[in-house]
Amino acid sequence: MFNKTPIAAVAAASLLLIAGGCSATNAGKTEAAKPMAMAAAAPAAPAKVDYTKMSAKDLAEYLIFEAEGYDLKQATQEGTSGRDRLVQDEIQKACSLMKGQEVSDKDREKVMALAAASIKYPEGGIKLGDWKKGRELAWSGFGYRTAHNPDDHSKREAGGNCYNCHQLATDRTGGDIGPSLTGYGKNRGASEDMLKYTYDVIYNPHTYFACTNMPRMGAVGVLNHKQIADIMAYLFDPASPVNK
Repeated sequence: MFNKTPIAAVAAASLLLIAGGCSATNAGKTEAAKPMAMAAAAPAAPAKVDYTKMSAKDLAEYLIFEAEGYDLKQATQEGTSGRDRLVQDEIQKACSLMKGQEVSDKDREKVMALAAASIKYPEGGIKLGDWKKGRELAWSGFGYRTAHNPDDHSKREAGGNCYNCHQLATDRTGGDIGPSLTGYGKNRGASEDMLKYTYDVIYNPHTYFACTNMPRMGAVGVLNHKQIADIMAYLFDPASPVNK
């Protein structure tokens, strides 16, 4: 119906559609003129919507996008708006499933192909950067929050938020949603194929893992080539705490 984003029915049920009216004073007007003035000032009646005929997805999208259930005019760091952020691309659409559904083989192949096509490599090839800078990026969750307290990228660069899902080094404690990356370079080596694989996974992990929960850090512009090179150095450099 609206094809923006499939949101859970629970979220849809919790939203309220509020219709507001307006009033106007008519001081100095004749009694006969009041009804006409009020009619002219009154807003057009909203079109009636039969919620019972909507699916949970369509209802959620209607309440959010059409009935202004959320403030979608908030400016974002990428120069768009909150509304633009909620419009899904082809990978997100294919990977947004209702409870109990699984990605079909056809959609899986489509997602992996789209992801692979999105990857852009740095001029001169994939090289390792500064592991110390990569360490700061990997342990930084600073990024793209908006609303009342948006992240200001003019004062601080966005981080990779790697620590939120991965254990990276023994000197700090990371998350366990994703696999542990401790000893990454020491255990895997730094061959050309391994560097390419790692770069691809950071840039767009759907290339190898269709519909993964891992963010597409390079494809959506959160991290640039230099930042990815620094994070890769943190993972591969023998001097990095990751490989101690």
